[in-house]
Amino acid sequence: MKLVVKIGGAAIDDKVLLKKCARAVVDLAREGHKVAVVHGGGAALTRTLAQLGKESQFINGLRVTDMETRDVAVMVLAGRVNKQLVASISAEGQAAIGLCGGDGLAFTARKKQSNGTDLGFVGEISNVDARWIRAIWAEGGIPVMSSIALGSDGEYYNVNADQMAAACAAGCIADALIFLTDVAGVKDAAGTVIRWLPLSRVHDLMKDSVVGGGMLPKLQACEEALRQGVARVRILPAIDAQELPAFYFSKIESGTEVMAS
Repeated sequence: MKLVVKIGGAAIDDKVLLKKCARAVVDLAREGHKVAVVHGGGAALTRTLAQLGKESQFINGLRVTDMETRDVAVMVLAGRVNKQLVASISAEGQAAIGLCGGDGLAFTARKKQSNGTDLGFVGEISNVDARWIRAIWAEGGIPVMSSIALGSDGEYYNVNADQMAAACAAGCIADALIFLTDVAGVKDAAGTVIRWLPLSRVHDLMKDSVVGGGMLPKLQACEEALRQGVARVRILPAIDAQELPAFYFSKIESGTEVMAS
């Protein structure tokens, strides 16, 4: 199986959770699956920006990114956070190779607009060249990709990690996309986690403002992955990462599975 795992939220900052996620990813690889990891690191980026005296602003869950913020994003996401995750996977006994989207032009971006608002150096993926991911798989490694991509203008763009994970899954023709996150799943208006969520209901949740903030791009990424042929998509709490190796072969109750119909 080809699986794309997106790691974000508290799983990046919490050493215990990060170790649990890394172990689950390595267990999948040892079972013979081809696993690619895409990671976020928004909290680390926000902290670094605050230390530099820059306030973070978000529109529809996307960070407004001027040139200085973009440069810090490259430093934090493609640098420290990426290498931290590579180290965590390597510590579990599996070779991991860290990349950003600009490496080998694996992910090409174009400037993204949000309801006509200029977000600065925020991008959306326009093309995926999966040969570098396949090359790492062929050598028994795990590619670990930060959500930074290169535009045709030669500029780096900050890409929402959920949307990059969806593009990666579609580009690799993955069998499944799993989001390991710090939330229990998608919740309804009563605050109850929805275990099985058809896309038709996703649109209603958005329209009724039941979901918002960072969950909006995550659900948009789920929809994009399913529409581009990824068979299964699940939002799974990182605290339950040990369930990951059984995900594709058994019915698990943790988190939310988003379904095409």
